[in-house]
Amino acid sequence: MAAGSSESYTVLKGKLENLPENVVIIGSHTQMDNRKEKSHPGGLLFTKFGSNQTALLDLAFPDNFGRLHDRSKEIPKAMKQLSRLFPNKVTIQLPQDEAVLSDWKLQLERDIETLKAQSNIVSIRSVLNRIGLDCPDLETLCVKDQALNTESVEKIVGWALSYQFMNHSEVSVKDAKLVISAESIMYGLNILQSIQNENKSLKKSLKDVVTENEFEKKLLADVIPPTDIGVSFDDIGALENVKDTLKELVMLPLQRPDLFCKGQLTKPCKGILLFGPPGTGKTMLAKAVATEAGANFINISMSSITSKWFGEGEKYVKAVFSLASKIAPSVVFVDEVDSMLGRRENPGEHEAMRKMKNEFMVNWDGLRTKDKERVLVLAATNRPFDLDEAVIRRLPRRLMVNLPDASNREKILRVILAKEELASDIELEAIANMTDGYSGSDLKNLCVTAAHCPIREILEKEKKEKNVALAENRPLPALYSSADVRPLKLEDFKYAHEQVCASVSSESTNMNELLQWNDLYGEGGSRKKNSLSYFM
Repeated sequence: MAAGSSESYTVLKGKLENLPENVVIIGSHTQMDNRKEKSHPGGLLFTKFGSNQTALLDLAFPDNFGRLHDRSKEIPKAMKQLSRLFPNKVTIQLPQDEAVLSDWKLQLERDIETLKAQSNIVSIRSVLNRIGLDCPDLETLCVKDQALNTESVEKIVGWALSYQFMNHSEVSVKDAKLVISAESIMYGLNILQSIQNENKSLKKSLKDVVTENEFEKKLLADVIPPTDIGVSFDDIGALENVKDTLKELVMLPLQRPDLFCKGQLTKPCKGILLFGPPGTGKTMLAKAVATEAGANFINISMSSITSKWFGEGEKYVKAVFSLASKIAPSVVFVDEVDSMLGRRENPGEHEAMRKMKNEFMVNWDGLRTKDKERVLVLAATNRPFDLDEAVIRRLPRRLMVNLPDASNREKILRVILAKEELASDIELEAIANMTDGYSGSDLKNLCVTAAHCPIREILEKEKKEKNVALAENRPLPALYSSADVRPLKLEDFKYAHEQVCASVSSESTNMNELLQWNDLYGEGGSRKKNSLSYFM
């Protein structure tokens, strides 16, 4: 009965009342336990003898059944309707002996597999008949590990038909139907199972993680597997030196941990800082690292680790590192890290925020940290000079992602315009030379603005043709499609250059501070500090 449907109840009741007395009805119903999300290996058996004799056989645990009847308010609507139709009930309990119970459960599993196999044969034969195919030896197949739906069966038959044509030169026809072999059906089934196994293996690592508390469980929902990020190093133009360094520091230890086991000095790097002006690709680099290294990506922000309850922020921070250890290899990415781990001597800082910073650093590089753990903290910021000194110490490799020069701007433009249709006379070098001081983000905005020029021309042309048609009382012309959009010209980029300017000034105070900080703490910096003169 469909979830206590009144219509189903009325129809079934009418049919039972009109049955002759020499008819016996036998049905079954599996009883569910609401406390556990699984059914008991039993059910309810309904029988009807004649028009006035009914019986209900209960195959459920007796304590659960008793509780169900003692508390009538918990009885589902469908159960009440079945009880009215079949007032007489007989309880059939599970076997009490362990050996007998084990055999009984094994028999149930075998029966389920048999039902699945029979149902799959019926589904495959139905699809074959619908498209005019026949498989005489279909009964030799036994698919009992899953119940195939119609969409899966159609895929199997499609692959089987392709296999049949590729491997059998002669076409066999029986009763006006094309005959395919069970071998071909098995080939299609193997392809389906391999695809399903591949999908399961991709998601298995996250689904099978056992979370210890509610904090890990909430953070697990925000973990991004490497296959879902969709950004690789090929999507990032230029920054070749930064890419090579990241491959050496991040990807190799995560992909080939066996090479970093000898000695103590080659252990994986625990922290990397990407700093530089806005729009230069720091976040994209972090995503590409996680994708290329095959690591799970945990994006940490203030909203994910803060709470209104005192002390829960520290528990969320601890859960970040415990979860990252369980799903290793993993990359913990902290964007705009200066907002979370800034200097602790700030007088206006709240006590809870300071405690959370301390907890973050304790779990990041504390007593319980394992040297060979494949967990990397990747941080990005535009203001590295606002970071706490203890955070800088935990980020031993600090890479500056600077504004691109002319040759790197050309590489970035080549990546951005890879899928666009360009005029034959366009030169990316000329566009790169006229965009001095532009970041990667500015170059993308420039290209987007240029790409709108051909569309704007088409819209203006449609408007003119529409006005002419209305003036001459003619039918309105058909609208243009994407095929009518002309290739991009150099004039489009010149127009876009007038509209889109650089968002970062190379002579700004922030840029000078970044260069000075890079000289002091960055990769390849000069480490030259200004000497102070003391006058006595």
